[in-house]
Amino acid sequence: MSVESSSPAQSTLPVDRELVLKVIPMPADCNANGDIFGGWVMAQVDLAGSVLPARHVQGRMATVAVNQFVFKHPVRVGDILSFFAHIERIGNTSITVQVEVYAERFRAQGQYVKVTEASLTYVAIDDQGKPRVIPR
Repeated sequence: MSVESSSPAQSTLPVDRELVLKVIPMPADCNANGDIFGGWVMAQVDLAGSVLPARHVQGRMATVAVNQFVFKHPVRVGDILSFFAHIERIGNTSITVQVEVYAERFRAQGQYVKVTEASLTYVAIDDQGKPRVIPR
């Protein structure tokens, strides 16, 4: 999960998206290179992405697609990760969400780097796991 230029551009946090999760990765979340596992970041994005759809779905839902997932910079132990989300589309049974992840580096508090962005689709499901209509 390491595709870093020599000095990543600093970002400002988005004001048009909702902060849905903050988390600090720990040493147990590292790969052999000392960076945080991409799969760990993906799991956190999935959790963050489900927050806004849960308000609409009002019941069970499942992740049905990861439409896009881009790792821009590595995540390091001790980074404070902020996950921002917004709903892109609400269909009859599904909701597509855009998630952006910003790292506040442990040694550079107050400075943010956009490390990941993703688009995920969730579908409302019934007790049998079949798609159901999202209440309006």
